[in-house]
Amino acid sequence: MSLIKQLWLTVVVVLLLAFAGSLLVGVSTSRHYIEQEVRIKNSDNANALALSMSQLDKEPVTLELLLAAQFDTGHYRRIELRDAEGELIDRRVDDVAIEGVPGWFVDLVAFEVPPGQAVIQDGWRQFGTLTLESHHSYAYRSLWRNTLNLAGWFAVAGLISLLLAAWIVRTVRRPLRHVVAQAEAIGERRFVTSPEPRTLELRQAVQAMNRLSSAVRDMLSQEGEKLDQLRRRLEHDPVTDVLRREPFLARLEAHLQSDGYDASGLLALVRVTDLAGLNERLGHQQTDALLVALTQELEQLNTLNGDGRVARLNGSDFAMVIPRAHDLEAVGAEIQSRLQDLASRYEDNTLALPSAITEYHQGRSRQELLASLDGALASAEDQGDQGQVIIESAEQDALFTSHSDWRAALDAALQQGVQLAHYPVLDRQGRLVHHEVPSRLRLTGEWRPAGRFLPWVSRLDMAPALDLAVVSAALEDTAASGKAVGINLSPRSLRDGHFVSELIARLRSRPELATHLWFEVPELVAMHNPEGFRSLCRELHSLGCRMGLEHVTTRFGKIEGVHDLGLRYLKVDASLSRDIGEHTEHQSLLRGITTLAHSLGIIAIAEGVESRDQAALLFELGMDGVTGPGIRQDSWKES
Repeated sequence: MSLIKQLWLTVVVVLLLAFAGSLLVGVSTSRHYIEQEVRIKNSDNANALALSMSQLDKEPVTLELLLAAQFDTGHYRRIELRDAEGELIDRRVDDVAIEGVPGWFVDLVAFEVPPGQAVIQDGWRQFGTLTLESHHSYAYRSLWRNTLNLAGWFAVAGLISLLLAAWIVRTVRRPLRHVVAQAEAIGERRFVTSPEPRTLELRQAVQAMNRLSSAVRDMLSQEGEKLDQLRRRLEHDPVTDVLRREPFLARLEAHLQSDGYDASGLLALVRVTDLAGLNERLGHQQTDALLVALTQELEQLNTLNGDGRVARLNGSDFAMVIPRAHDLEAVGAEIQSRLQDLASRYEDNTLALPSAITEYHQGRSRQELLASLDGALASAEDQGDQGQVIIESAEQDALFTSHSDWRAALDAALQQGVQLAHYPVLDRQGRLVHHEVPSRLRLTGEWRPAGRFLPWVSRLDMAPALDLAVVSAALEDTAASGKAVGINLSPRSLRDGHFVSELIARLRSRPELATHLWFEVPELVAMHNPEGFRSLCRELHSLGCRMGLEHVTTRFGKIEGVHDLGLRYLKVDASLSRDIGEHTEHQSLLRGITTLAHSLGIIAIAEGVESRDQAALLFELGMDGVTGPGIRQDSWKES
């Protein structure tokens, strides 16, 4: 039996005992009092009548008339007159029924009042004995009314007591629910804190739970901070705190092979001309300050245009990649303007900062892309101090040539419906975790991969419409196959209130399928919009969906309230898992990521896995699943 039921049972039993005790005491006291009053009345009336008869002539007719008058004017059950020898002279009896009082109550109370007796004198000798017994009907009615009044008042008091008890139970239940919810959250690796109740015992329990949550949360935060520090030490340039060459090129390669929104964007190179000469003229400290100022300008530009990365490729060359950005002229002009402002601070030293910028897209060769930029950068140096070369690189085999054509084609394709590709996510036993389902659209008569149209979907702000179409297709897909699917949500969709409400409505219309859907958003989206992401997690969890992060690095521990989001999985960025056997520093990072994820009850999945050997090593590092071009379920089973 639950504690709340026990409390209610205790309250009801106490009230019933109080009522029964009060009623018993009240009725017993009233009964005793009435019995005394009736006994005194009987005695007094018998003495008064006997005195009256003693003063009268003892004529039978006179005595009979006096008895009749007394009997008719009073409430008597019986009046008897007997002579000195006990012979009956006269007798009056009235057995009137007791009205307005239940028979069971009369039998239960049953007054026991002795009749009043008095001696009648005739001069100096005893004439006879008078016995008088009053009627009890009025006593029963009086006691019944008192009992009803007592029951009524007790009912009012009981109702007030029950309302007060309900309030007390509710005040007790609320912190109990918080304690239970907190315990369940900790069991799910969500370390939340609960408000402290006023009740001393419950407050002590909640305080202990809150201390536990805070201690574990602090421990996880410290581990995440250590992991991020390790990543920075391994991947970042110690002077400028931007990425080094190898980590940056790995991320660029991941973009070029991506089948998502990051598959296209802008890539820029900036060179600090004659760095050795600057070092001699300015000194080591001022030169380092110059490089830091340059990277800060590029980071600010990155923040304004997207969520790209800045890197130091070598001593004097800096690179910047901005996914989902496509306006070469605007970004190029902004870069040149910032470089000129920076150079103006060193006018006496003739600071030269040439730059080159181009557009990248899925399928391009990294070597070819960097080679073309390097050649353009050399040309920019010939133009002057802040020269710039923009490489106009139209997408190969462009499907359409104008914005209006692309919009019309995409609208028509979305009307026809979305086709889903299926790429498995497998665990260490080769069992299917879920299918990644990148979208395909029918354009110019063929089903085109996402890398061909997603840049234009992003440019034309059609991501919410595409994501809703993917969700509808995923619902039909899982209804037919019964298998779980993973759906990528774009950052723009999450900022669209209509998209979120429509997404929830579609899922609620198919609640039996919602548990098969795994939704994922980029790590940076959760970091930049924590409140919106938290709200989405809460809505999707209530429907039974699973929520996760993709393109995760060591920064996921810094997401606000990550311990309380209820994330079920994360997908580690392909730049960390690619060629894992050749990068021991990445192995340390991945081991730390999986440890931190498991401590939060989150499964870790590696993206971009290219071979079974690579997958085996990733599983040794603690990964729970793998996905990528080298992962196929049929080949896994065969081996």
